[in-house]
Amino acid sequence: MFDYFGWKPRPTVAARRRQAELEKAKLLKKGRAITPVTIQGRTIARTFWGKAWCGNLESYSDYANRLPRGRSYVRNGLVVHLEIAAGSISALVRGSSLYKVSIAIASVPRARWTSIRKDSGGAIDSIVELLQGRFPKAIMERISRQGDGLFPSPREIDLDCSCPDGAVMCKHVAAVLYGVGARLDEQPDLLFTLRRVDAQELISTVGTHTRLTSKAPSSAKVLEESNLSELFGLQLAERPALRGPKRVAKKGAKPKASAIASLKGTRATKKGPAKKKR
Repeated sequence: MFDYFGWKPRPTVAARRRQAELEKAKLLKKGRAITPVTIQGRTIARTFWGKAWCGNLESYSDYANRLPRGRSYVRNGLVVHLEIAAGSISALVRGSSLYKVSIAIASVPRARWTSIRKDSGGAIDSIVELLQGRFPKAIMERISRQGDGLFPSPREIDLDCSCPDGAVMCKHVAAVLYGVGARLDEQPDLLFTLRRVDAQELISTVGTHTRLTSKAPSSAKVLEESNLSELFGLQLAERPALRGPKRVAKKGAKPKASAIASLKGTRATKKGPAKKKR
């Protein structure tokens, strides 16, 4: 059905949602394994990795015009399928039709990865803490640093969509890129797969390089809430204050007078009062 000017009316959001659900049902009926992007509420990403991916995406002016429509698409469940592999992202997005999106992501240059490993050496103790985003502020900033970190820049991304839109980044591609942020909330290890690097290599460098932070891991594992909120909007539970180290007397040092008096009192109590001579 067309309007007076011959243009086909744009489907409503509700209609597109229904169409997306129908597409999912069709693919499942054909035996196709699909992994749709499901957003709860309006917040696309909630963890460090998801927020950092979306923050990196939004920092580039090249993408500014199409990102708002992409956010709307992913929030409304129109990314029917999304798959992340080594160096590539493939997806199906429901628009006026079902469109196929292919995104190629360049591998992290070896020199850059070596630099990240060197700067992170000794500050990350386990893969679990790494994937949970629980590491010092200096390491967080190094890994997510624009143009020199683990997240891709526009020149490292090759975009393609089967839709008729001639823009470099159409709304369907933008929806998929935001979908990646949501997927990293659930599977942060996929970022390392996507950039063709081994997260374990960040652990294997412990003790072999100079750390970006001089603080001990136990007291510097999690950023202060104010700093973390400023960077990525994360909230952390309060941690109990750490007690200072006990002072140990130096070898050969003379005890203080108060300590001697206290010691004498203790000895007198143990031996009891002295006996009077007869």
